[in-house]
Amino acid sequence: TDMTDESALQKDWYAVLEASPSDSLQELKQKYQKLALLYHPDKQSPDVPPGEVEQCVQRFIEVDQAWKILGNEETKKNYDLQRHAAELKQGWPIDAYVRLEDMTWQDDEQAYLYGCRCGGEYMMSKEEAEENVSVICCDTCSLSIEVKLHSK
Repeated sequence: TDMTDESALQKDWYAVLEASPSDSLQELKQKYQKLALLYHPDKQSPDVPPGEVEQCVQRFIEVDQAWKILGNEETKKNYDLQRHAAELKQGWPIDAYVRLEDMTWQDDEQAYLYGCRCGGEYMMSKEEAEENVSVICCDTCSLSIEVKLHSK
């Protein structure tokens, strides 16, 4: 299923809907409906050149796909998490790849810890591990590590 994840990420579904990640579901729905009407194949005027009709159909399919992802709380949450991870990856140099089992479980913190070479620490909460958040930043310097989580 990695293929679909990758291609889903290459598209910015918020941009497709001309929306932003902070929009409410209601706002997203309104933007979706507006665009769906705009690009719906049946709504195109007869004198539109075929090339443009083709583009509209393409856009309509994209808008529809964006709404399928963002209009559902579960898929939207997953997409937001992936987006966040991708943004982290772009913004932070990955210093190391660490397996979750190489990290130290701290009971009092309820988190996994891993020492950074700067002397600081990487901390990954149990929730983050369960939600498959894989890139975490050092609490002291700007380095980050990617944690290889147990494959479910």
